[in-house]
Amino acid sequence: MNKKIKTLLQYLFFFGLGFLFIWLSVKNINQEDWKRIKDALNTANYYLIIPVFIILISGHYVRALRWRLLMEPLGYRPKKSNTFFAVMIGYLANQGVPRLGEVLKCTVLAKYEKIPADKLVGTIILERLIDAVSLLIVFGITLGIQPGLYTQIVDSIFNTPGQTEEKKISGLAILLIGVAGIILIIGLWMLIKKKTIGDVKTILKNIASRVWQGLGSIRHMKKRGQFVILTVILWGTYLAGGYIGFQALQQTQHYGIREAFTILSAGSIGMIISPGGIGGYALLIEGTMTLYGLQQSIAAAFGWLLWMSQTFVVLVGGLVSFGLLPWVNKGSQKTTHNIQKT
Repeated sequence: MNKKIKTLLQYLFFFGLGFLFIWLSVKNINQEDWKRIKDALNTANYYLIIPVFIILISGHYVRALRWRLLMEPLGYRPKKSNTFFAVMIGYLANQGVPRLGEVLKCTVLAKYEKIPADKLVGTIILERLIDAVSLLIVFGITLGIQPGLYTQIVDSIFNTPGQTEEKKISGLAILLIGVAGIILIIGLWMLIKKKTIGDVKTILKNIASRVWQGLGSIRHMKKRGQFVILTVILWGTYLAGGYIGFQALQQTQHYGIREAFTILSAGSIGMIISPGGIGGYALLIEGTMTLYGLQQSIAAAFGWLLWMSQTFVVLVGGLVSFGLLPWVNKGSQKTTHNIQKT
């Protein structure tokens, strides 16, 4: 298949998935529910967008500082402003085209800091790996402070309300079904690709080796402690954004840090599964908040309110960064041009 057609089909798939999530989010909302949503939004505390904006922008700046630390072992120390602008432009690009942002922020920084883009790609891969490990830790904390949450999730997805205990599907059964499904998929892949168990073991070993090497490279950083602190602060800003978001609606103001960890976990997955989290983020937040007894229509409104706040930050920050980047670097570009002429 032509590479361009394949890429186009991938983009259409992800956008189609996003619109499917939007439909799933609103399909059960009736006219009365829409009235409740309208009333909730009319009485929302929109002034909270100011502290949320500051917190999330600060989080993006922290991400830029952390990315900069990953470049130092390579011998590069780009300007903090340029690194931040590149990060925001990358986020902006991801709103429209999945994964384009990672490529674009490398090329943008490479252009203004004269760093080979191919060397930056490795830092992006390592950053994503660290984010994946961080997200697993967040999941662990979420389940650790709410031991019954996993059971609630299983019940809400797989069991009908009012069903007897004998007929309910247990968490262990779901786990076994999931493992069986993974084994089946691997088996089909082996048949299609004509691979052996030895090939699968080799692939898994290579993946594990790369993950270990990526995480191990942090040990060679001169500022390991600073890197870990920045990572904690980064995820702390995400957590704080959701926590403050609870104060936006009267119906959610009684929720606290436990629920904030849950929506951080669910929202992170929502941002991954669809471009810019469109549809997927709101749907998962909606499903999560109904576990805590929040009415579905209000949970949907809350999910979309959080998503719009984060998207607003990315749009404003990305567009401003796009305009400021060439302006801030105007002097340095002239200097480089004069040197080249000389």
